[in-house]
Amino acid sequence: MPPTSTHRPPAKATLPDAAPDPSSHRRRVVGLLVILAALGIAGLFSVAFGANPLSPVKAWGVLWERDGTEASHIVWTVRLPRTLLGVLTGAAFGVAGALIQALTRNPLADPGILGVNAGAGFAITAGVGLFGLTSVNGYVWFAFLGAAAATVLVFLIGSAGRGSISPVTLVLAGVALGAVLGGLSTFLTLINEETFRAMRSWGLGSIARTGPDEILAVLPFLVLGLTIAILLAGSLNSIALGDDLAASLGTKVGRTRVLGIVAVTLLAGGATALTGGIGFVGLMVPHVVRWSTGPDQRWIILYSALAAPVLVLAADVVGRVIARPGEIEVGIVTAVIGAPVLIALVRRRIASGL
Repeated sequence: MPPTSTHRPPAKATLPDAAPDPSSHRRRVVGLLVILAALGIAGLFSVAFGANPLSPVKAWGVLWERDGTEASHIVWTVRLPRTLLGVLTGAAFGVAGALIQALTRNPLADPGILGVNAGAGFAITAGVGLFGLTSVNGYVWFAFLGAAAATVLVFLIGSAGRGSISPVTLVLAGVALGAVLGGLSTFLTLINEETFRAMRSWGLGSIARTGPDEILAVLPFLVLGLTIAILLAGSLNSIALGDDLAASLGTKVGRTRVLGIVAVTLLAGGATALTGGIGFVGLMVPHVVRWSTGPDQRWIILYSALAAPVLVLAADVVGRVIARPGEIEVGIVTAVIGAPVLIALVRRRIASGL
């Protein structure tokens, strides 16, 4: 008799959540409702608290009836645009972090650590110092160019000589590139006093100095970036299984990575142009929400888009309350929170799965 073959066909690969468990789905929906409630509360506190505090009840009433009083003026012309900016940029940084973590399969990656924010910041500093640009409308294109260049460069370094991307090399390359670009930005600001004055407060990360017109100028880019991220969610689930297996499942890995880089550029570049860069949001939020959502990128991106604004608004309110009548920039508060969180994440034996 001919020998019997012992070869077995490979097991069929499955995507995350191919057969969702009803209890898991219910838990995710409940978590989503909790985040939405937290976002509403954070938004209300954002329009209520500041140098001239209002009661939440008063702030809520003014939101529904613009009556021309001083409280109405404060809410509608100062705090509401600031709150909307916090929501937009928080969502942008959070989703950009989720995208980078998915593309690199590294749960400790974010636009700040990988040098994306530093690239956008350096390009903006160069635009202000060398070309005299003074408005977001003028230097937002520099932000996109710098973010794209930094992202591509870090990816090239991370995959150099290997054919695949090394998460460790990516982080090292990003930190090194961020340090170099940060130093160059400081150099430009120091040799030009006008540039230093313009960039000093902007570079700290703030949502207090941007007007409605500037927000509207960048809004289409942020919406486009968020749309691309949502459309890529299914492909990112495949990439989590590895490039070869993702390709065998029909995912166009190269196209997914290119579109992911475009989305990160639009989100991180646009948000940095508006705020100066807010660190650790893209690291903390996707990592934390993954504990509740699991590895499904569709839920991670959705959760991150809603949870990151909660963190930004909460940090902004804290910065206003503890330094009244002045304030501490939101970028400083998130850094104070983010540094211990980063240490805790690094010390975890098992990072959240991607």
